Amino acid sequence: MDMFDDTPEGQNSPEFSVTELSSAIKRVIEGEFSHVRIRGEVGRVSRPRSGHIYLDLKDDKSVISGVIWKGVSTRLETQPEEGMEVIATGRITTFGGQSKYQIVIEDIKPAGMGALMALLEKRKKMLAAEGLFDPSRKRPIPYLPEVIGVVTSPSGAVIRDILHRLRDRFPRKVLIWPVAVQGAKCAPEVARAIEGFNALTPGGALPRPDLLIVARGGGSVEDLWGFNEEIVARAAAASEIPLISAVGHETDTTLIDFVSDQRAPTPTAAAELAVPVRHELMAWLDSQSARMGQLLSQGLTARGQRLRDMGRALPRAETLLDGPRQRLDRASEQLGPALIAGVQRRRVRLAQVSGSLRPATLRDRVVRSRVDVEKASLRLAPALTRLISNKRDALRVNALRFRPATLERDRRTKAESFAKVVARLSEAGQRQTVGWRERLEGLERLRMTLGYEATLERGYAVVRSDGAVVTDTKAAKKAGKLEIQFADGRITVGEKAEPARKKPPSTPPEQGSLL
Repeated sequence: MDMFDDTPEGQNSPEFSVTELSSAIKRVIEGEFSHVRIRGEVGRVSRPRSGHIYLDLKDDKSVISGVIWKGVSTRLETQPEEGMEVIATGRITTFGGQSKYQIVIEDIKPAGMGALMALLEKRKKMLAAEGLFDPSRKRPIPYLPEVIGVVTSPSGAVIRDILHRLRDRFPRKVLIWPVAVQGAKCAPEVARAIEGFNALTPGGALPRPDLLIVARGGGSVEDLWGFNEEIVARAAAASEIPLISAVGHETDTTLIDFVSDQRAPTPTAAAELAVPVRHELMAWLDSQSARMGQLLSQGLTARGQRLRDMGRALPRAETLLDGPRQRLDRASEQLGPALIAGVQRRRVRLAQVSGSLRPATLRDRVVRSRVDVEKASLRLAPALTRLISNKRDALRVNALRFRPATLERDRRTKAESFAKVVARLSEAGQRQTVGWRERLEGLERLRMTLGYEATLERGYAVVRSDGAVVTDTKAAKKAGKLEIQFADGRITVGEKAEPARKKPPSTPPEQGSLL
């Protein structure tokens, strides 16, 4: 090797750079441990934003670092968690940046049933401490839901059993959200299905279910592990729609069973919990209707008998009218004499009152009223005088408060403010006028640049005949005289040359007229 050629004199040991030594160690380790399986307990777990997973695998004496790249972590059936005993499969490599060795994990699985159950118990304790298993959080199941949402596999026997049982008991509208019921995709798809049903708008084109059923057939703990994931348990706990879990058989228990509003031992039992039996309900309604009719008939019969008994205790109508009829006859007999006596009493009262009404009495009353009016008129003039005096004093006081100097100062202030506003308006107008002028000058320069006059400055000319532009030799030969426009003026060919004219034509020449 070339790196051995520069050995200092008197030394037999070669010199390595740090990178060379790290690369050599890396080749040795990767060559000896290309593919290994390690059993250990998961220690520290780190999940940065890059999507990779960094963790430690340890036993009672040693620790080895591990890394799971992002592409591998998304395919794992079991995500590593701290304290979980696992079997990791991968290759040993080194990381020269920190002078350490590590395992690049390609697959990771729980180390037997005990590891899974320990992880399950840990999750149960964590969720229970948060109150997700509290019975007070559970909502009642609706008695007869209009729409039922089912989260399960569309191809298994579970959905057929549920639909068949619902059809037998009480047919309802069913919305099916197909999901994977085992494997790595199970947990995220089930969680998204529960959240998706809750996101539907009530009364929309796709109706929101009144009840959810999450169902799966029986299987091993590994098969049912997707329903033990924390994401599924939290989605079921956050569901605003009542939820029935029917995962596995009666002896199977998953985390979703603890957070759901009702647990069914089997998917068929979930359908039975969801709706009542229609025939039994109709029979119950018929019995209640018959019972109500019987009770109504008995009530009417009892009340009719009571009414007849009370009618027999009442006196006859003729007997009730005898007394009032007799009192009416007596009152009619007394009415005539009572009217005559009343008229006589009022006539005597009128004679007594009219005797006191004499002309002298009226004259005396008029005289007294006139005297009172004259006295009031005598008091009116001084009262008016006093009122005028008071008004004059008030006017004098207001006049003393009136100061022309204050009004003049206010007027000057307002005038100065108005002058400032006029000045600002004038400056703004001038600035706007200058801007418009500059814009017009720029447009004029652009017009002159794009116009044909600028082309004439470069040595071209415009040929006209009788006011029309000549564009070819045939038209030039037919023309009696030709007028040629240069940048500094025009000349006429065929007659005596005219003096140059500076005024350009009003219309630009047509295309092809420049020479």
